[in-house]
Amino acid sequence: MKTIKKILYATDFSESADDAADYALTLAKLAGASVHVLHVIGELMDNRKSQIQPEAFAMLEKNVEVQTVKEMEDFCQSRFGEQIPYTSEVVIGTPFQQIIEKAKAFRADLIVMGTHGRTGIEHVIVGSTAERVVRRSKIPVLTVQQQAN
Repeated sequence: MKTIKKILYATDFSESADDAADYALTLAKLAGASVHVLHVIGELMDNRKSQIQPEAFAMLEKNVEVQTVKEMEDFCQSRFGEQIPYTSEVVIGTPFQQIIEKAKAFRADLIVMGTHGRTGIEHVIVGSTAERVVRRSKIPVLTVQQQAN
């Protein structure tokens, strides 16, 4: 029987990520696992970076990172508090790549993440981080579709 001792939970702070947090929390409690909470700040496309002065871009990037770290702390405290052992991390990069890399580095037994449930042309245009993670990860992935309110 497979044991789950480490869960990587990826969040973009959306409603679907909130729903996935409930699953990560429940699984961690049942398995006695720890959770590594990850948020990836997506990089601007290179052609957009070139339109911003390097100094201004560096300052903007730092401000976004500082604000996101604060948001992550608030999120983790409200969702997990003292219920389970967890760590958190904010990184900059391509979300699906960072999720896979960080799960491997954390030696996760499971990745838990939300999916927005986009279909049709919206899915084709926007793509799906969750789908890319599922297709490329060697670690099992639990995706949680946003629940209808």
